[in-house]
Amino acid sequence: MVARSPGENRAGGRGSRELRPVVIEPGYLRHAEGSALISVGDTRVLCSASVEPGVPAFLRGSGAGWLTAEYGMLPRATHTRAGREAALGRQSGRTQEIQRLIGRSLRAAIDLDRLGERTIRIDCDVLQADGGTRTASITGGWVALRLAVERLRRERALATSPLVTQVGAVSVGLRRGRILLDLDYDEDSTAGADVNIVMLGTGRFVEVQGTAEGEAFTREDFAGVLEVAAAGIGELFEAQRGALGGLGTLS
Repeated sequence: MVARSPGENRAGGRGSRELRPVVIEPGYLRHAEGSALISVGDTRVLCSASVEPGVPAFLRGSGAGWLTAEYGMLPRATHTRAGREAALGRQSGRTQEIQRLIGRSLRAAIDLDRLGERTIRIDCDVLQADGGTRTASITGGWVALRLAVERLRRERALATSPLVTQVGAVSVGLRRGRILLDLDYDEDSTAGADVNIVMLGTGRFVEVQGTAEGEAFTREDFAGVLEVAAAGIGELFEAQRGALGGLGTLS
């Protein structure tokens, strides 16, 4: 059975169920229809939402829109320089998997039938990585998406918002018999099990990615992970709403 004491301290003095400090700066880029810089501890991701006319071939003539995502890391986002994937001529499997996750997660929060035949492209660029880059991308990406949608409404391109709910994501780990919310790099690299959870504002889960790399978990452990994640994502929803002010609440 996993101990769940919230009082045991970690790096920075936070408890096992505490998020790292979260700061979301909306409107960070001048030209994008929507953008946000999200900082979760020492992880920083620049998210932008670009609106483009047209949709992929499989949607043409349907009246529905599309949302897709791209993800990348700056060469010195990590401790040692990584080569640019563009220079290598191909994306890594990790990059492809993460950007598909971001796209799936954000599509779960929007009614594409109400978007019209246009595409929203979410770009998530990791400026600095200290664990949780994919979850930060989803959380910050939603803020950029919200701003892009509101710009379309101001320009009278949309009569109503196609966004139906918020979406946020967080990592939870099992490490030496404890459930830890929002893993930094050191914790992630030594966790016995690592789970990434994506949740909607309705309380429904979009995706749960869990792997035991050295500490298999029980059903009871897994229930505890979901409980801790849901509470943490609830705080991320508050951070999203706070960053957006009056735009944060969906009617």
